[in-house]
Amino acid sequence: MAAQHVVVALGPVDADTVTPVLGERVAFVTDPTPDDLAVAEGAIVRADRHVDADLLARMPRLRVIARTGVGVDLVDVATASARGIPVVVTPNAGSRAVAEGVFAMALHLTKRLNPLTELVRDGGWAERSTIPVGDLDGATMGIVGYGRIGRRVGELAAAFGMRTLAHDPFTPPPAEVACADLGELAESSDVLTLHAPLTDATRHLADEHLLARVKPGAILINCGRGGLLDLDATLAALETGRLSGVGLDVFDPEPALYHPLFDHPNVVLTPHLMGMTRRAMTLTFVDAARGVADVLAGRPPAAVADPDHNLRKATA
Repeated sequence: MAAQHVVVALGPVDADTVTPVLGERVAFVTDPTPDDLAVAEGAIVRADRHVDADLLARMPRLRVIARTGVGVDLVDVATASARGIPVVVTPNAGSRAVAEGVFAMALHLTKRLNPLTELVRDGGWAERSTIPVGDLDGATMGIVGYGRIGRRVGELAAAFGMRTLAHDPFTPPPAEVACADLGELAESSDVLTLHAPLTDATRHLADEHLLARVKPGAILINCGRGGLLDLDATLAALETGRLSGVGLDVFDPEPALYHPLFDHPNVVLTPHLMGMTRRAMTLTFVDAARGVADVLAGRPPAAVADPDHNLRKATA
């Protein structure tokens, strides 16, 4: 059967994964030309690609955008919505991988893996007692932003024997973990992890005022959005010992620009890929392709950036 729809990739997308999900009536183009864009009805978009009004204007037949992940900072959702184009997101695919990344960083910093590796490598076995090693068991995990990833972090924290506290600036967490005051959360947490969305209200949410209240010796992890964290204030908190370690997977801007924080020995850095494990990426591509296929078939997509889209379609 001849293809009836054209779907393009904006950024590297694994064709072998998405093509079977899109179906035989879809031609999937991994390296689209301007002519391909002009006839495309769907687009699967990677996180670092801009979808602005100019690009949308060059895609007059576009019916659906599927973003691999949940952040739509680089997608002009308002223009897409004005044209009736849903922006599909894939919130479930990478949640578990990101939560594992939080614990990879927490364990790395708590167990002092970097200095202990150097000690063994340099023949300093006799000095091993000079490097204090901490525990997650019995510690408190403070979660800022209690969506899918935050909840999964809480599940893993329970498995490690940790107490969980959670603060969400938009939707209150369940009463058994809720901490309404962010400062009190910081004062109580041995590990503080950021998962709130980035808005004008949450930019530099972790600033000098909040970091002045963190529990002495706490670990701070940001696998949410780079703009949630003030790097100058974070470095100052490390240098004073208020923080004992920092883990960053996200930066503002990206790719990351050098900051003196990066040189601190108690910092671990990853290039925004904690949610891009092999399994998570496969699941993300599948969910994105499924969202495109749903829209092209006239079905409501499972998750969209504009929460009113499905409601408008249902009541139209």
